[in-house]
Amino acid sequence: MRRLLSAVAVSGFLLAGMPAITTAQGLPGLTLFSGVKSENQLSYRLDFGGQTRDWDRYRLRISGKKLKMAVEKFVIAYPDYYDGEFDTDEVEIKVGRGKGKKVAVSEVKWDKEGKVIEIIPKEPVPAGKSVELILSNVENPDFPGTFYFNCLIQSPGDKTALTRYVGTWIIGIN
Repeated sequence: MRRLLSAVAVSGFLLAGMPAITTAQGLPGLTLFSGVKSENQLSYRLDFGGQTRDWDRYRLRISGKKLKMAVEKFVIAYPDYYDGEFDTDEVEIKVGRGKGKKVAVSEVKWDKEGKVIEIIPKEPVPAGKSVELILSNVENPDFPGTFYFNCLIQSPGDKTALTRYVGTWIIGIN
């Protein structure tokens, strides 16, 4: 009888603690069958749990190994079924590991119809440096899902407006 009560008590504690554990959205973790090669997956973090119809902060990270050229413009293309909202006044760029160095943002353009956000730093970001694009005051979409945000960059000195694919953030909203 004591074993049964102990098992019920432990199960109750585990089940009661489960929502608190699952509400925080950490790093993306392991993704199987996404259609995106593992070497093209970029890491991210949602600071406030990634819940539908809630406000959040997206920390979109790019490894320095991915940036073989300096960056004049970051382009984030997201799917047409993502109906979240972005605050273009609350976008930051941090360069380097750890806390990183904040880089001034010259301009942020959000093309709602084209489903693209362009982030232009005041000075080009050097090649080989890790970058974190921080999108604050994001209103998450109304419905849960998995959303593929593609990262493209444009380098200084490009004669044509050629953007290069860097990778994909596979973002899960609960």
